[in-house]
Amino acid sequence: MSVFTLHTVDTAPAAAKGMLEQSIRDYGMLPGLYQVMASSPELLASYHKLHEMFEQTALSVDERNVVWMTINVENRCHYCVPAHTAIAKSQGVDDAIVNALREERPLDDPRLEALRQFTLILVRKNGNPSPAEVQTFLDAGFEPRAILDVLVGLAQKVLSNYTNHLADTSLDDPFKPFAWTPSKARAAE
Repeated sequence: MSVFTLHTVDTAPAAAKGMLEQSIRDYGMLPGLYQVMASSPELLASYHKLHEMFEQTALSVDERNVVWMTINVENRCHYCVPAHTAIAKSQGVDDAIVNALREERPLDDPRLEALRQFTLILVRKNGNPSPAEVQTFLDAGFEPRAILDVLVGLAQKVLSNYTNHLADTSLDDPFKPFAWTPSKARAAE
């Protein structure tokens, strides 16, 4: 049982109403994640701003989706993995990339795999990679800026993944075809 209210535009705090209305205009629906986040307009605004900023980084569409999905899967977010599967598909990311990420398999593209591995290192080591791990990432063809750009995506995903864990957010109908559960090995952790 969640202690959080699923807000509508009518029930949300005044500071969140405009953001919820914009979500309805943008998506034709009010995602459950936003309904929960609306209880803290600052959280909702932070999430939206981080999303906007991550979209402006030097990372490509495929690279941003690798970061998002890697973090979602690593954090075992029952809501964000399906949601970002739908987002990746809408952004033209190859199904082979999306499926590998969902299944925690290495990516065929060495550069994208290096990004996936580096993102995992940042998550698992609390943002404290070794110099050798940083060099391996840079040797894959990334500029130092990419390290910092990944952090923007990581900050965004912490907000959404943790909110969904705390609220046990129900999966929205458009994301249900992409429902996901962690691998058996990971689920036992």
